[in-house]
Amino acid sequence: MTRTRFARPVTVLAATLVGFVLASGVASAHVRYVTSTEQVGEGLAFLSAALTDPVNSAALAGGGVALSAAIVTYRRVHVFDRDVAAFRAVMAEYRDLLPWLLRLGFGLPLVGAGFAGYFLNPVVDPLIGGGVDRLLQILLGFLIIFGFGTRVAASVGLLAYLIALPVAPLLVYSLEWIPGFLALVLVGSGRPSADHVFERVASTPGTFYSEVDPIRRVVEWGTDRLDPLERYIPTVIRVGMGIGFAFLGLFEKLLAPEMARGVVEQYGLSTATPIPPDLWVLGAGFGEIAIGVAIAVGFFTRASAMAALFVFTLTLFGIPDDPVLAHIGLFSLASALLITGSGPYALDNYLTNPRRAPADSDSKPAAGSAEPSDD
Repeated sequence: MTRTRFARPVTVLAATLVGFVLASGVASAHVRYVTSTEQVGEGLAFLSAALTDPVNSAALAGGGVALSAAIVTYRRVHVFDRDVAAFRAVMAEYRDLLPWLLRLGFGLPLVGAGFAGYFLNPVVDPLIGGGVDRLLQILLGFLIIFGFGTRVAASVGLLAYLIALPVAPLLVYSLEWIPGFLALVLVGSGRPSADHVFERVASTPGTFYSEVDPIRRVVEWGTDRLDPLERYIPTVIRVGMGIGFAFLGLFEKLLAPEMARGVVEQYGLSTATPIPPDLWVLGAGFGEIAIGVAIAVGFFTRASAMAALFVFTLTLFGIPDDPVLAHIGLFSLASALLITGSGPYALDNYLTNPRRAPADSDSKPAAGSAEPSDD
């Protein structure tokens, strides 16, 4: 009875939210990759003019009201409790695939960047020259993909990013490398991986390799110290990805409106829809900021990660020449949050509903999740 009574209003609210995201999602691409930096406009003047437009203000307010209503409805109406519990239980079963997911998500872009001739970001040219940084990216990428010295390779990658950041400030538009590399350092190689194979051979009594392995003790020492920190993987991913996502919404959309307008005009988004260009820019900017802040503070983490994945997917189909490799890292981080949940230091830990906990009591909580029922 309750399910039938509330199914229709919940469906209407969900449709409203999907419509709002559709209205802003395509324009939330990495516009810096498909427009010229000469298109940067006066962001504050744009915001002042655009937000005083009644149509823009009404649309944004309507989206905010619809989102708030959906959250309140979800918290009070327990139509989907079993669905949510089943979803969380399935995600918990994928915990052992987390290292593999992150290795692919950041190893492949490294290899692609090396072969394509840019440094970590499609708008950043090689910094050293002579093919050195290209070879470095290819080497680190393959090491991470195959899981050979994963933690060392990720540490070198993180160090290279931090050293290059002052030299190439545009790397700030690819902040996802920081949580990605840090997460790989914490989670290690997992399985399947070369590290796992060598570890098993080295730990098997009587093998020749166990007698000559020169780094076994060093690896065990590092593993013993990093394993207790594994519970913070969701927090690292959540905060790093959330800050990066919100940063793009603010500095790449709202404070650089001409760039975002260029994307809207280039792909005829306002022609195909009744949405004016300024509203596209506002929707994309505020949408990314809202999703980024929600992920960073751990507010409905899995739902926010799904929203981010929806935006990424919409971008790939809506803007055909936006480089796919530039999004793989963000895809993997958002997907990782679906598996791990919010982890420590998240608002979700205070909003947990026991009725939405995984139905299988034997399911192991995701790494770092304070409860297996994190939103």
